[in-house]
Amino acid sequence: MLNIKIINKSTNPLPKYQTEESAGMDLHANLSEPIILNSGERKLIPTGLFIELPIGYEAQVRPRSGLALKHGVTVLNSPGTIDSDYRGEIQVLLINHGQIPFEVQHGERIAQMIIAQHERVSWIPTQSLTDTQRGEGGYGSSGK
Repeated sequence: MLNIKIINKSTNPLPKYQTEESAGMDLHANLSEPIILNSGERKLIPTGLFIELPIGYEAQVRPRSGLALKHGVTVLNSPGTIDSDYRGEIQVLLINHGQIPFEVQHGERIAQMIIAQHERVSWIPTQSLTDTQRGEGGYGSSGK
């Protein structure tokens, strides 16, 4: 279990896993009044959360499937990355791809957050790469 420092300046609960095997934890809107997202509109939604991730970890902010399916509301820069050196408030960039306005209420579950370990790389400049069966085949080249 990874321990992470968190400050919660909202009245919402801390992010938590909804089931024993969930990968993501829900993020809640921290609002003084509802926000209307008109069709095609995008807005940053505050959460009131501030975290201190260990070096070598990131937090990924991803859409909630229910909001996307039922309302066409999703996270625009998905997955959004929160780096370990960021100390500002976690905010979620929502966009309404639906056809009718969507009202975001205080406390509403607006996204999910996954904590992931990552590697840093050191590039090795070269003039050639190892051949593979796929080679330079791009989008759709590996079949149906």
